[in-house]
This record gives sequence, C-alpha cells and structure tokens, in this order.
Amino acid sequence: MVCVDLNSDLGESFGRYTLGMDDRVIPLITSANVACGYHASDPVVMEKTVAMAKEAGIRVGAHPGFPDLMGFGRRNMAVTPGEARAYVLYQLGALEGFCRSGGIRMQHVKPHGALYNMAAKDYELSKGICQAIKEFDKNLIVLALSGGELARAAKDMGLRTAQEVFADRAYEEDGTLVSRGKPGAMITDEEEAIARVIRMVKEQTVTAITGKDIPIRADSVCVHGDGEKALAFVERIRQALGQAGIGLRPLEELC
Repeated sequence: MVCVDLNSDLGESFGRYTLGMDDRVIPLITSANVACGYHASDPVVMEKTVAMAKEAGIRVGAHPGFPDLMGFGRRNMAVTPGEARAYVLYQLGALEGFCRSGGIRMQHVKPHGALYNMAAKDYELSKGICQAIKEFDKNLIVLALSGGELARAAKDMGLRTAQEVFADRAYEEDGTLVSRGKPGAMITDEEEAIARVIRMVKEQTVTAITGKDIPIRADSVCVHGDGEKALAFVERIRQALGQAGIGLRPLEELC
C-alpha cells in the first residue's frame, strides 16, 4: 500500500489572538509542526499544542521561522547561514523543553514561511539550518520542499529527510511554490486541490502554474489549518486519500 504523512502547521496563536482550529485538526493528521515563538506562538500556546498532540497520539515537530511576529515569518530576511543556524537551534531548544516536560519525543523539523522558501533555493542557507538540526539531534527528520535545496543539504549532511507537497499551493516549473502575492498562488477549489494531492502521491507528478507537468516527491502532504474552511478541507483530504487506497503514516514510519 502507498502511504503518506499528513502534516499541518499548528500552535500559531499568540496571547489573546487565536489562529486556527488546532484542537479539531490535530486528530485528523499524523504529524504536527509546532511554531516555536519566532514567527508565531508563545510558551503557553506551545505547551498546550504539545499536550494536545500527545493526547491524540500525533507526532510533534518543530516549526522554526524568522524572528518576525508582525509579518508572521513570511517576509524575507537577509541572514547568514550562521545566523540561521543560531535561530533554528534556539527554537529547537524552546520546543524541546515542552516536549521533554510533556513526555513526548520530537520527530521532525520543518522551517516556516520565508525561511522555508528561501532555504528551498539557497543551499548555503539550508546547510546552516541543517547544521543546527544535526548538532541538536541527528535523528530528527528534516521535512523539506520536494526537490529543493534544503532536502539536498539534509541528505548531504546525513540527516533523515522527508519531502513535502502542498494541497493548496501552486507550483512554479522549478518545483518551488508560487509566491503568495501572485495570482493563482493558492488553490482555492477543494476538488482541484484533492485531485492534485492524489496525483502527487500516486504519480509523483504535479501540474505547474504554467500548465507543464513536473516531477515531485510526496512523502508528506501539508494541509493548512488556519483557513475559513480548513477543518472541512482536512477532513475531505483524509477521506479522499483513504478512498484512493493511500494509507496514513507518521514520518518516522516512512523515513
């Protein structure tokens, strides 16, 4: 049976501001990417999210981003690989505190937002990120954009690597995500998004925004949990995967 991981970016509320429906999304996925306080989240939210994941039997991973709360980590920053290493190491330590206290082991690391997209194109930046992960825990899985430089750097450094695809994002011909500021960047039609996911997992192919089919590797599918119809979308994708004969497994059982 073909199997895939289903992940979501969670724990992104902050103080009195609530983002997403974490308590309802968590039971539907297999891996949770928990924000670590730089682009979103705070200590209380982090602890609560880890506890919810543990109760649901869901694997937990770190979701480190740029120190940019106001921009939600989606604004590019000019940082050196050494600075990126320090940023990631700091955030891994923060989440590990709550994982250790809660009696749960961290499974993976998936960079967030601009850090994720920049790393997909920048090998040296990716090496800085991977260096932090390797120094912190060489057994952690690096969750990276399919075919991107972060995946390449992780493999070159001997780290366990999983490649990710997106249910609701459009792709450029080079395999990178279409910038959110461009028309067509987001896939809003649920039927289209679901069909794309099934094809990416089963055929390892996706149609780029130009109309050209490109190869892609789908070890994990990301579903965002903060949209207006996010919960229904996650439920439908999970159901569709099952109907297509695709099993759900956490990353550590696939890598």
